[in-house]
Amino acid sequence: MNDEYVGYVGIFAGVCTAASMLPQLIKIIRDRKAGEISYLMLIILLSGLAGWIVYGFMKEDYPILVTNSFSFLVNVLIVIFTVKYKAAPEGA
Repeated sequence: MNDEYVGYVGIFAGVCTAASMLPQLIKIIRDRKAGEISYLMLIILLSGLAGWIVYGFMKEDYPILVTNSFSFLVNVLIVIFTVKYKAAPEGA
């Protein structure tokens, strides 16, 4: 298989994975409610993303590095807004 296509598939998969939590982040910010977000799931996900970032850095694989860094940022923002809106009193 052509290596160029393999790279495009990898970039597409990385972009989809990185963007997958954007709707959740937007909903949390828009509604100012976090609902039932699992902190354990987010901790495990952030740990895995950190591992992918280190791996991408070590392999100098910029699609892995960039997409997982973006995903890490989105998920850190989800944690921040979840903590903020769970701590806020109702109607605030």
